[in-house]
Amino acid sequence: MPPHPLRVAVVCSSNQNRSMEAHNILSKRGFDVRSFGTGTHVKLPGPAPDKPNIYDFKTTYEQMYNDLVRKDKELYTQNGILHMLDRNKRIKSRPERFQSCRDQFDLVITCEERVYDQVLEDLNSREQESFQPVHVINVDIQDNHEEATLGAFLICELCQCIQHTDDMENEMDELLQEFEEKSHRPFLHSVCFY
Repeated sequence: MPPHPLRVAVVCSSNQNRSMEAHNILSKRGFDVRSFGTGTHVKLPGPAPDKPNIYDFKTTYEQMYNDLVRKDKELYTQNGILHMLDRNKRIKSRPERFQSCRDQFDLVITCEERVYDQVLEDLNSREQESFQPVHVINVDIQDNHEEATLGAFLICELCQCIQHTDDMENEMDELLQEFEEKSHRPFLHSVCFY
């Protein structure tokens, strides 16, 4: 088992749905967890697929919530966005961008391959300082409420298994293979260094 609690980051594109659902579940299970997005802006569904609501990462969940209530309370209640923002603001005040964070993690879990690539690109572009390894794992999760919940429980189960390994560095590949077979989802895995 690692000498300290596993430091986990969960990353999706906008730090709204998938990463926040996993953040919520992992936090309740006692993990040292933070969540992030990798996009240049935060995007939430709008009145039409080609009309998303776009916010800066500095915008708080409360401000987004109030903006959407003002725009169309019924629509954003019906599609679950207000409920999601309400959950988010109880976890932290605003979305965070992974590329702006310099904290070190043992494990970074991404929710789609594009985000995985962005995280790897960012980590590999940083100057190595501590040479502390960080495992980056991608678990593909569709960006809808139901899949985010299912994905969050899968991520939590994965983190619990990793937390209880005796030798994370040597047991990771075998563990991920077991999870792939069990969940019928492909996992991507890379190791980077801080």
